Amino acid sequence: MHLKRCIMAAMMGCCVLPLFALTPKNKMMKELDVKKVSMANIPVEAVPALLDEEKVAFQAVNTVNWTTYPYCPDVKFRIAYTDNAILIHYKVKEASVRAVAGKDNGPVWEDACVEFFSIPAGDGVYYNMECNCVGRLLIGAGTGRSNRQHAPQEVLDKVQRWSSLGQEDFEERIGDCSWEVALVVPYSAFFMHNITSLDGKAIRANFYKCGDKLQTPHFLSWNPIDLEKPNFHCPEFFGMLRFK
Repeated sequence: MHLKRCIMAAMMGCCVLPLFALTPKNKMMKELDVKKVSMANIPVEAVPALLDEEKVAFQAVNTVNWTTYPYCPDVKFRIAYTDNAILIHYKVKEASVRAVAGKDNGPVWEDACVEFFSIPAGDGVYYNMECNCVGRLLIGAGTGRSNRQHAPQEVLDKVQRWSSLGQEDFEERIGDCSWEVALVVPYSAFFMHNITSLDGKAIRANFYKCGDKLQTPHFLSWNPIDLEKPNFHCPEFFGMLRFK
């Protein structure tokens, strides 16, 4: 009920959220300018080439926040946007890879997984968009880790996905593995809000890499997290994306 009340109030401009949801705790919060590009008639599998052409640089997801999980695979992302979508391209090199979630909104975080968390409307309601190495996707929304609301399948179906490993599930493969995922995330994927433009906006966000059930579990972030135990649901430690 709290989430529904907050969202309704936010639409009216009067939502009061906990201070932690709106105030960053990082003294050195990372900031990234996001370039606007044109994607007319370009399929999702061409996103990497488009971002190459537009000279969109990769950013490292290499912060090891918890010494209990020291493994740090080579993970990077790059991001751009269009009039109606966010484009994200991940590249990963790691010691094993796994894809057994089986369906959207399944436990993709247990597989080789990359994640994008953001607060697109500035009201404290944040979205978790988690994608395993074959494009199985989970999208949730809420003001905290508990009581997340998952996006319905018709929303998930609108997110275009491409994976260098194909779309079929598989058990863990041991050995050096390289893979890529590209996503075209329409603004409608922010299903609890009516986002029509990101032009000139700044939103809080973080990017992650995890694999809870890989042979070597790990929990990496773009913007550092100062918590005792692994937890990505911490908007107070999000960085900043500025859509130019």
